[in-house]
Amino acid sequence: MTTLNLDDFSDLIERPDGGVRRDAEDRRQRLTVPPGALGRLDELAEWLAAAQGQVPVRPIERPKVVLFAADHGVAGIGVSARPAGGAHALVREVLDGRSPVSILADRLGAGIRVVDAGLDCAPELLPEDVVRHRVRRGSGRIDVEDALTPQEAEAALRLGIAVADEEADAGTDLVVLGDLSVGGTTVAATLVAALCGTDASVVTGRGGVPIDDLTWMRKCAAIRDALRRARPVLGDQVALLAAVGGADVAAITGFLLQCAVRRTPVILDGIVSAACGLVAQRAAFRAPDWWLAGQASGEPGQAKALDRMALNPVLDHGVTVGEGTGALLALPLVQAAAALAADLPERAEEPTG
Repeated sequence: MTTLNLDDFSDLIERPDGGVRRDAEDRRQRLTVPPGALGRLDELAEWLAAAQGQVPVRPIERPKVVLFAADHGVAGIGVSARPAGGAHALVREVLDGRSPVSILADRLGAGIRVVDAGLDCAPELLPEDVVRHRVRRGSGRIDVEDALTPQEAEAALRLGIAVADEEADAGTDLVVLGDLSVGGTTVAATLVAALCGTDASVVTGRGGVPIDDLTWMRKCAAIRDALRRARPVLGDQVALLAAVGGADVAAITGFLLQCAVRRTPVILDGIVSAACGLVAQRAAFRAPDWWLAGQASGEPGQAKALDRMALNPVLDHGVTVGEGTGALLALPLVQAAAALAADLPERAEEPTG
């Protein structure tokens, strides 16, 4: 197997079709509803039309929620309100239809796919189609050791690429991206701080399940220590993901890059997917044009990452539950934007002479 070079994606990824976007803007000017009256729905429709490469825009018919799952070793030092090694319980809630994201996906007609990249549990606890791609069990403590070996980081990236190809080949026309992890926001905040050149305290948030002040201080200290290990390898994305990432984070990074190659639009959820987007942006600067920020999660690291990628969240409703829920809430708005852009009538031409 050849060594994976993420810089190759820069040549593989093109921007969404700018000419089509201009055609969509021109058509919008001719609709019966006055320009500007639909607010940001116009922008969403034009983004989707450019991604699809056609006007009028097609309706979203096969959306898919894709959730990458893993446990992070840094959770063992008490940086999360959830128990270390407990991400498999989050997966089980999704599979059993008891989580917010699974309930909403059922109502919105979106499929759900869970990919175990690095859960720290016995494989027998979950279905074979979930665990069959696992890269490793758990990850190293990023404050004192590498999360992955270089070989594991590359395997996780290739896993994400393969999942993106499978979804594109299956006809998925929009991905809602999320993660199921314990310790994931600590890892993500470390990546954001490293890539944006900022301090740990600036990016340390309270997590999906809010933490107390003592836990926040432990989390901030862990990010500070991990940053010392991240900064020497900033020039190598694979080495960075091995040092302070995790199997799910590396897989999401590969997934985002390959979705852009396959021209599959993606709605990002919280800080984890945003941090992966930053890593992917370092490899291919055009890739973020294929993504939409579904929501503002309230995590300071997410806000910094989205600002760096020039992505403006669609929603800001204080939803911190994670697991793709906030991104999924943006799906109806994208669908509404597509429907209005495609089905609103054009104004009749005024007679001349």
